[in-house]
Amino acid sequence: MSDTLFITAGIPADNPALYRQIRFSAGDPAVLIEFPDPNLVVREARPASYRESAENPRRSVKLLILRDIENERAAASASVDFVASPADFRPEEGLSGDRETATAQSGAEALRRYGAGSVTADRTLPLIYAEMISRAGIAVRCDIERGIAERRQKAAWEIDAVRASQHTTETVMAAACRIIGSAESGADGVLLYEGSPLTSERMRGVIDKLLLDAGFSNPESSIVAGKKDGGDCHSLGYGPLYRNEPVIVDIFPRSRATHYFGDCTRTVVNGEIAPVYAEMLAAVSAAKRAAQQAIRPGVTGEEVHRAAVAALEKAGFGYAAPGSAEAQNEIRLTHGTGHGLGLACHEPPLLDIGGPELMAGDIVSVEPGLYSKKYGGIRVEDMVVVTPDGCENLGAPLPETLVWR
Repeated sequence: MSDTLFITAGIPADNPALYRQIRFSAGDPAVLIEFPDPNLVVREARPASYRESAENPRRSVKLLILRDIENERAAASASVDFVASPADFRPEEGLSGDRETATAQSGAEALRRYGAGSVTADRTLPLIYAEMISRAGIAVRCDIERGIAERRQKAAWEIDAVRASQHTTETVMAAACRIIGSAESGADGVLLYEGSPLTSERMRGVIDKLLLDAGFSNPESSIVAGKKDGGDCHSLGYGPLYRNEPVIVDIFPRSRATHYFGDCTRTVVNGEIAPVYAEMLAAVSAAKRAAQQAIRPGVTGEEVHRAAVAALEKAGFGYAAPGSAEAQNEIRLTHGTGHGLGLACHEPPLLDIGGPELMAGDIVSVEPGLYSKKYGGIRVEDMVVVTPDGCENLGAPLPETLVWR
């Protein structure tokens, strides 16, 4: 067993690195310390119900320090060995009345009582914890790669969680696209919903309600971007939606039960589909297929991205750097082909220039798009998991069409 001590801290509900390690959500600060030897910790802490298993092999002894009112719940369900409150590790100078400061102080005191000379943290450690540990005379080292590979290589239960999230995301996506695609319009071309103008803002509200009813939250607003906004790949979209114009709908919600995200994009045109939009969709769909065909373990994210770009170039389009003259004046892809997803909507690896080698268990979006200041944008996105010999789509998936009625 390694003699290295590790620390992870923050609010479990907001810190995916901490949540994944303890499988326990709370809205208050918490600190997790992994000890190679528990002898000086057990006296102050309460044993938890966590036990070593094939899914959770014991590599160290885990102590979780968090607010006292959460101790019983954490002891029963968190994937840790011991649970304590900050008061159990009160330093000589006492604990701050600020909850986060007190948790950081107690974590430092637990390390001091253990006799630690140094501790290793991942990239998510809040500075206040590093400060309190340093004040205790203990060195803090950041291992910027700690936990990254583990989070990328999803376990079977994590893949199932994302698959379930993606199913709900696609269900809501289909409902949203049908509302836009089947809406009536006024004489000015503005789409109508329940007798009033259908705006990006109203459509986001409809999506939020559908997600809420399905047990999902939407940490960031969904994208509903009509023609005037669709040329900017990440514009949320504002104002009325119009007939005969493309509307990009991008939904990326989190399950309140599992904390795992889904992510899906489709584009819908209500009314006549101009030839340019049909050409853009055909090119985007071809690029998506090329990217998915390239995905397998050992292939880099950059190679996948280049496969998508090559397909777009074959169709007469291609890539342009955001802000460049080409991006401003022509129809181009202006972003990477995809990103990792799990407990965060955007996490490693990237399918982009410099993207790393893919590993079995990586879950990534595949979402090429084409954008134009003149015409707006077209994007299609699905989620796939990297398998030993390729990739598997985690969704239905939905049709790649501009017609939704």
